[in-house]
Amino acid sequence: MGIFSRLGTLIKSNLNDLISKAEDPQKMLNQIVVDMQNQLVEAKKQVAVSIADQKRLEKQRDEQSELGKEWERKAMLAVRAGDDTLAKEALRRKTEHDNQLGEFTKQADLQKQAVDKLKEQLRTLNDKIEEAKRKKNILIARQKRAEAQQAIQNTMRGLSDTSAFDTFERMSQRVDQIEAEAEASTELGGELAGDTLQAKFKALESGNAGGDMALAELKAKMGLGPVPAEVRGALPESTPQGQEQKGK
Repeated sequence: MGIFSRLGTLIKSNLNDLISKAEDPQKMLNQIVVDMQNQLVEAKKQVAVSIADQKRLEKQRDEQSELGKEWERKAMLAVRAGDDTLAKEALRRKTEHDNQLGEFTKQADLQKQAVDKLKEQLRTLNDKIEEAKRKKNILIARQKRAEAQQAIQNTMRGLSDTSAFDTFERMSQRVDQIEAEAEASTELGGELAGDTLQAKFKALESGNAGGDMALAELKAKMGLGPVPAEVRGALPESTPQGQEQKGK
């Protein structure tokens, strides 16, 4: 019917307009469903008008039927009264109403057929809109999933860029350099603390004294020299060799 063809044209026009504007799919789908719902309301109004027309025709049909029966009753009354002329006038009126009855009956039947088709198309349209709502939810879910996957892929592509890892390597080398400089600074600070020249001589004297004592101890052990005074107190008491010889 005309109202449904206009509905399809309007929805298609709105859809093409949205697509041409490259709108977000979710917004597009929501708007399309809203448009379809609005047009469904308008279609229901049109079908309601058609139903009202059908009822009006059926009412006029029934009125013509009653008028035809009424004039037939009057014709019979005239016949009983012996007034054939009046009876003929009544029958002529009955014939007029019977003709109107036939026309209204035909129009009422045609209108009923049209209304039945409109109702069926309206149910089909409503089913399609409900299906569109379900598909809308599925498409929106698919869109969000695709956007999430795209975001992940973009992040992964960013991580695969060698410049990020090169930056990490440079920072690692920089930290190593800072640590080395800190250790060198600590070491240098310890060397500069106090009289450096005096410390060097103390280290030299300590090293030489240790070596001389070790050599003296070795010679004393071999009987080639006197026992150093530093270690004499640590040895066990014994009779000196010279005293034993005097006693003999």
